[in-house]
Amino acid sequence: MTIPATLAAQGTVPQPPSTLPPALPWSGASEALVAKADDPWITPAEASAFRTTPRYAEVRAWLARLDAASPLITVQGFGRTGEGREMVYVRASKGGTGKPVVLVQGGIHAGEIDGKDAGLMLLRDIALRGKGSLLDKVDLVFVPIYNIDGHERMSAYNFPHVRGPAEKGRDANARNIDLNRDYAKLDAPESRTMIGLIRSLDPILYIDCHVSEGFDMQYDITFTYAGWGTYARHRATADWLEDRFGPAVQAALTKAGHIPIIYPSPIDTRHPEKGIRYAPEGPRYSTGYGDFIGMPTVLVENHMLKPYRQRVLGTYVLLEAALKIAAQDAARIAAAKATDRASRPDALLTRWTPDPTPIGWIENFKGVAFDTYLSPASGRQEQRWLGKPVTFRMPIIGQRPTETVRLPKAWWIPPAYDDVTERLRLHGIRFETIQTPRTLALDRVRLIDPRLSQPIEGRYPITARFDHQVAEMVMPEGSVRVPADQPLGLLAASLLEPESQDSFLAWGFFPEMLGPAPSTDAFVLAALGERLLATDPAVRRRFDEKLRAEPAFAADPDARLAWLYAQAGPGHPYPLRYPIARELGGE
Repeated sequence: MTIPATLAAQGTVPQPPSTLPPALPWSGASEALVAKADDPWITPAEASAFRTTPRYAEVRAWLARLDAASPLITVQGFGRTGEGREMVYVRASKGGTGKPVVLVQGGIHAGEIDGKDAGLMLLRDIALRGKGSLLDKVDLVFVPIYNIDGHERMSAYNFPHVRGPAEKGRDANARNIDLNRDYAKLDAPESRTMIGLIRSLDPILYIDCHVSEGFDMQYDITFTYAGWGTYARHRATADWLEDRFGPAVQAALTKAGHIPIIYPSPIDTRHPEKGIRYAPEGPRYSTGYGDFIGMPTVLVENHMLKPYRQRVLGTYVLLEAALKIAAQDAARIAAAKATDRASRPDALLTRWTPDPTPIGWIENFKGVAFDTYLSPASGRQEQRWLGKPVTFRMPIIGQRPTETVRLPKAWWIPPAYDDVTERLRLHGIRFETIQTPRTLALDRVRLIDPRLSQPIEGRYPITARFDHQVAEMVMPEGSVRVPADQPLGLLAASLLEPESQDSFLAWGFFPEMLGPAPSTDAFVLAALGERLLATDPAVRRRFDEKLRAEPAFAADPDARLAWLYAQAGPGHPYPLRYPIARELGGE
């Protein structure tokens, strides 16, 4: 038996499972972390034997009591959610100025709430149970619930694939925006608040706690970094995560009785043997954003089918180990951040495709066996995980670059697009606003065959091909110049380069581009077109070629006249024109 798929039953139709698959038996040294039932500082989750997780008000009350009991703990508000709830963080510190910060957040997806309850236990033990030495060289800043509005929409039907707690919050905020898709575009007030906190703290380590989806396996605590480390945009911080953080945390988790691994993102959950995916990431995600700004960032992805108690304890162990390695390597991390921020990449990878040859293998992947049954609900074969450990050889599927863009010297934003410049300001991207008009040779971009995608995250994303043409332009007073030569130049590129999958253009920030140009009466357009065809051989040649190549165009009188009108004079400045220009050479 080499891979789980070989266990699929043939020719039988067993009854479908009525609950989640059986949990694998587990015990570990980390169980000693759980407070006794009569402990006055037992956390709400511990008090319920990890059957439930506390609501926002209960968390606030428990933290206020801890704040009053310990000089190491300070609770601070730092913003408001869309529904007006106060976002809070806890600072655990022994005082002093200039100490590096480890920033940890729970509940960006509020149904994946392990980080909240693990963090409360760890804070208690730091403040009152002899683990204050964790703060000798670093401060801990802990956001227990990032997506508070989603957290308060608790239901037993949220995240049904996650084994506990009994009721969980939702993945998205009150406007149904997934905050872990919003780091770049900053549509949600929670996202803007969090970016402000990140900028004010500039942490040496940022940890984002989640719970996975996917297939069943023996591993319980998994974690990863931008691009799984392999495809990181900034190498120095990625190397620290791979060389120092990963081994330290895996050793601590293994010693505590857990089974850790770098998060195995499945190619196909129905066929685990097809492999796991390593791929580049964009700055829409916490890990991708950290990579783009040169901030070591870790995504914790606990396994969904492990009991809540086991997942919370593993998260505690991971966070404690993270504080220790960050304190030990604080100077090394600072140097890595400085190296990455001093780098000036001259290109941005924008498209990639799976590599047909695996880039590596996990020789003895710790999976779980399954069979299949014909579901009367779906009408197809569905998986049924059997709770039986198996091992098999797991391929790691990497990526091949298919598109890379060279970065310009700068980007130019017209003054009317203050929604764009405001987001650049929130990110801390440097720009200048000109006080007098300037005439420049700039690269202008025209969209070819633009298409609106299905709405997602409150936006209608746009895909297109792009035509680049250099032309002389007058940038009016109030225009904004964004230089690429800056520490956040790569982040600016991801937001402003039209080919970027996380650009403002790709997210649909400029829908006015897709509106048609104003027209006029056909008899005027026909006369104008006839004169143009008679006096401009280049236009005549392109027109004839288009007639031959596009029969539908040739048969559409209005389309023919509209095309000719677009060739006359300077053309209309808005339809299919990306408003942000690129400065390629000297000014």
